[in-house]
Amino acid sequence: MQVTETSADGLRREYKITVPASEIDGKISTRLAEIGQMVRIPGFRPGKVPMQLLQKRYGPAVRGEVLESAVQDSSAEAMREQNLRPALPPQVEIVNAAEGADLEYKMSLEVLPDLPEPDFSGLGLEKLVAEVPDEDVDRAVERIAEQQRKAEPVDRPGESGDILVVDLVGKTGDAEIPGSRGEGRQIELGGEGLLPGFTEQLTGAKAGDDRQVNVTFPAEYGNPDLAGKEAVFEVKVKEVQQRLPAAIDDTLAEAVGLEKLDELRQEIRQRMQRDYDGIARQRLKRDLLDKLAERYDFAVPPGMVEMEFTSIWQQYQAEKQRREAATTADAQPAEEAAEAAIDGSAMIAPEETALEGASDRSPPSTIHHADHGHHHPGGSTEEGVIDGGNVIAPEETALEGASDTEPPLSEEDEKTRGEYRRIAERRVRLGLLLAEVGRNNNITVSQDELNQALAREAQRLPGYERQVIDYYRKNPEAVNNLRAPIFEEKVVDFIVELAKADEKKVTPQELLQAAQPDDEETESAAAPT
Repeated sequence: MQVTETSADGLRREYKITVPASEIDGKISTRLAEIGQMVRIPGFRPGKVPMQLLQKRYGPAVRGEVLESAVQDSSAEAMREQNLRPALPPQVEIVNAAEGADLEYKMSLEVLPDLPEPDFSGLGLEKLVAEVPDEDVDRAVERIAEQQRKAEPVDRPGESGDILVVDLVGKTGDAEIPGSRGEGRQIELGGEGLLPGFTEQLTGAKAGDDRQVNVTFPAEYGNPDLAGKEAVFEVKVKEVQQRLPAAIDDTLAEAVGLEKLDELRQEIRQRMQRDYDGIARQRLKRDLLDKLAERYDFAVPPGMVEMEFTSIWQQYQAEKQRREAATTADAQPAEEAAEAAIDGSAMIAPEETALEGASDRSPPSTIHHADHGHHHPGGSTEEGVIDGGNVIAPEETALEGASDTEPPLSEEDEKTRGEYRRIAERRVRLGLLLAEVGRNNNITVSQDELNQALAREAQRLPGYERQVIDYYRKNPEAVNNLRAPIFEEKVVDFIVELAKADEKKVTPQELLQAAQPDDEETESAAAPT
């Protein structure tokens, strides 16, 4: 085999590779001989079939098989000889594969850059620590108690805060509003319904009363068939219920599956603390990545940047289309719209789980990773594509090469494309850096860690746990989507430990304020995911 470098431009390399015809012919003969030992042809014993006949029957197929294998083997050998670390699978162009001639082909590829030796001292990282105030726990307990409030029937006119159990039907003119008819509906008097004045006209009603409620749908109402129209609802009051005071004692804990009120408070505190710790962690990670991006600037493979950008742009376009569809389509079917118009927030919501929404602040995560559920084989990390220290080439996406047929982009989209391409380059650069740190320091993901991640994925789909597990067992590529974020977090932990982040105690409000994206790039990076 002969390997000749024909071009070296930045991270792109091109080679001319020649495999002697004698080597190709020898492999073809060997493969035909193997077939001759197995094939059964009338008139010939196994192993006695003439080579000429084997060549006639199987020669073309065997030659194609041998040529494909020769290209794969020789290209891999060439990369080893040249000490190349490919960023993406090489591209091959056959120059000559004629029978009896040397196999000649061109191989072009992008290689990974030589990365600088990272130094994590002096990064100036700061880890924020927020403790859960007692008053936050108190408010969460009060909210759960409010959700668990019970009601009992009373023999008196309904007052604000009472619940009416009613049968009703609505009409516009002589036509019944689809979905408006209902029996045993619960309506809270004084609640904020979607139709102004609806509950006010029911105040003072008693069990057995018939009321006629006249309302006008708002002009901006979501269902255009009802927007701005007058409607009449015939309401039959079946029962008036008085809500009992909220109980904050052990009975509240029992109502949500615990034994003591102290246990409930402790569960709430722990959940809120996990929320705050998670926010602090994401803020620290974002700060780390920003500082690494400022400190390290090196060339990255354009092909990897293009694929990362394509992934980001695809997500952006999908989200944009979803929002446009939600804006232009009818907000609700007529049946759902009418029902929501009557009930709205005046209806009594089903009981929630014990700790659902227990935190008053319900702080959101401000860094949304592109790696979770990403389509790349290795899982795209928050800033790159890494897997166990090896750079993984993303698969082609549906938008690859679509620019020739896409309509012209708006000025806003062109600006957004530029921003996202810059983000893609940053992600790839930092992803390569994190991968190199993990590889050089033998950071790996254990089977136990993968099993735990798989269990968490299975728990997300109750009743389908076995199918989820089977899916991952049959799809090694999907397992990489579980491995990549674990590997990333371990590398980040490693760097943070070396950088010796200083702890700073803050209030929850200060933590939430600090966790908000404060630069254009961070906000853009979170936008499409």
